[in-house]
Amino acid sequence: MSKEQTHPLHATDKIIIDSLISKKDPENLDFINLARLINRYTNFPGEVEIKEDIEKILKFWKINKNQLFSKTKSIWSKNFRPSNTTKDLVGSGFDTSN
Repeated sequence: MSKEQTHPLHATDKIIIDSLISKKDPENLDFINLARLINRYTNFPGEVEIKEDIEKILKFWKINKNQLFSKTKSIWSKNFRPSNTTKDLVGSGFDTSN
C-alpha cells in the first residue's frame, strides 16, 4: 500500500492553488490562502503536485515561508477580515449549516 495520500480537500485546494499560481500582484487574501495551504500540506503524506505548486508560487512571488507567515501575521493583526464567506477559510469540509 502506498504511503502517498490524496487530501480530502484536494479538489477545492487545487482550484485555489491554480488561481494563485499566476497572480503577479497578490492581495491579502491570496497571502492568507497560501499560508493556510502551506500549513495544511506541510506534513501531509502525499500531494506532491500541490506541494510543488506551493513552492512555485513562493518563488514567483519572490517570498519565502518565513516572510509569508510574517506578512500574514501582520495582515491578521490589522483586523483583516475576508470579504468573501468564511467557509473559504475553514480547514474542514464539515458543513454545519443544517
